[in-house]
Amino acid sequence: MNEIRRSMMWVALSEGLDRAPNKSAGLTTAYPAPSYPSSILVSKPSSRNIIMAAIKPFEIAIPDADLTQLKQRLELTRFPEGEIEEAGWDYGAPLKDVKDLTEYWLSRFDWRAAERRLNEIPQFKTSIQIVGFDAIDLHFVHQKSDAEGAIPLLFLHGWPGSFIEVAKLLPLLKGEDGKQAFHVVAPSLPNYGFSGRVTKKGFGLGQYAEAANNLMLALGYDQYVTQGGDWGSIITRVIGARFPQHNKASLLNMIVGTEPKWTAENPKPEYTARELQTLEEAGAWQKEGNGYFAIQSTKPSTLAFSLADSPTGLLAWIYEKLVGWTDAYPWTPDEILTWVSIYYHSTAGPGASIYTYYEVTHDAEYNLESVTRYVDLPLGVADFPKEIANAPSSWRKGLGPIVEERVFEKGGHFAAWERPGDLAETIEAMFGRGGKAEGVVERSGGK
Repeated sequence: MNEIRRSMMWVALSEGLDRAPNKSAGLTTAYPAPSYPSSILVSKPSSRNIIMAAIKPFEIAIPDADLTQLKQRLELTRFPEGEIEEAGWDYGAPLKDVKDLTEYWLSRFDWRAAERRLNEIPQFKTSIQIVGFDAIDLHFVHQKSDAEGAIPLLFLHGWPGSFIEVAKLLPLLKGEDGKQAFHVVAPSLPNYGFSGRVTKKGFGLGQYAEAANNLMLALGYDQYVTQGGDWGSIITRVIGARFPQHNKASLLNMIVGTEPKWTAENPKPEYTARELQTLEEAGAWQKEGNGYFAIQSTKPSTLAFSLADSPTGLLAWIYEKLVGWTDAYPWTPDEILTWVSIYYHSTAGPGASIYTYYEVTHDAEYNLESVTRYVDLPLGVADFPKEIANAPSSWRKGLGPIVEERVFEKGGHFAAWERPGDLAETIEAMFGRGGKAEGVVERSGGK
C-alpha cells in the first residue's frame, strides 16, 4: 500500500500535506484575482465592464489544399520495420492497429462528413483579453436554452480531448421532460482545437482560468457552474478559487486529491474494495502509463516536431490514450480519426496543446499541488472506475464541501463521451430541482 501511495501522481506532487477542510488555508485566499490594466477593465471583472470583441458564428472549413497535403503525408508514412511477437499493448500502440487506421484515414475516412456533423454544433469565436498576454481568438460551443431558469454551465475539456467531448451531452441538457435546462458553453482551450495559439511563455492554469471566466462574462453569464475532466477538472478548481463571485459550484469527473495525514499516518486505513483497486491501478498507471506526462512536461518542443510533421505519429500518440484511458469503449475508426483530425487541423498546430504540461509543472503558483487545496465552493464528484486519476472518497473531503458524489460501475477518463447519460444524470442531480446545489446561480443572465 505504501508503494502505491508514493507512486500515485497526486501523492508524488504533494505528499504529506494536510488537507483538512480549512477555509482560511484554501485557494480562495491564496490566489488573488488578476490585476487588469485600466485599458481592459474599469474595475473587477464582471459581465458589465469587461471589454470583449464581437462574438461571431463559426463553422469549421479546412481548406482543400490541407486535405490534399494530409493525403500525401499519409501515403508517404514510414512504419517501423516490425514488432515484437505477442507484444499486444505492452510497448504502446500496436503496429497493426496504427497501419489499419492510417489506411482507413487515407482511403475511407470522410473528413467533410465529419466536418458537417461537427458544424451541427453551434460554434462561435471571439477575442479574449488575458492579462500579460496578447488577445487570443477563442473558439467555443454555445448551446443557449430557451427555457426559463436555465443554468449557465461551463464545460472544460483536457488533453487529448477537445470541444467534441461536449457533443453527446448537449441534447441531454436541454431541459426536456421536465428536467433542469442549461446554457452550455464549451470552449476550445487556447492552443487547442480552433482557438488561437499562445506565443508567450508562462501561459498556465491561471491564464486558462482567466480566459474561461472572461468568456462567460462576455456572454453575459455573471454567475455559472462548471464541469470538467482532465485539465478541465483542474482548471475549474482554479476558476472556483479565483472567481468565486462568478463560479458558484463545480462538478468533476477526474478527482486529483492528496492523501490526508490521518490516513497517511495510519498503517491500515479503511478503504473500500473499489478504492483499493483504484489505488492499485493508479500506481500501475503511474509506472507504466504516465511516460507521456514526463515528456510533455519537460521537452514539449522536441515532441511537437513529430506530432506536427507526421499525421501517423500524431494518430499513434493519441490513439494509445483513447484506448488505454477508457473502459473498453468501442471506438470506431471514424470516431478516432475525428478526434485526431481536430488536433491535426487545429489552428495552433498539432503540437501546441502539449505545452500545457510544461507550463503547469513549471509554475510556482498555479500547479498540480495547488489544486488539491480546499476551495469553499459546492463540489460534485462523478466517479468512474477506469479514470486514470481518482482520489479515494476520504481524500476528496479536503478539496471542498462535497454536495454530490456518484459512483458508477462503468466508464473511464472521457466520461462525457463514454457515458454521457451518467454524467448528465449527475449534472441534473446536483444542480436540478431538489439537488444539493440547486439555486447556487441566482441570476443566469446571458446575451
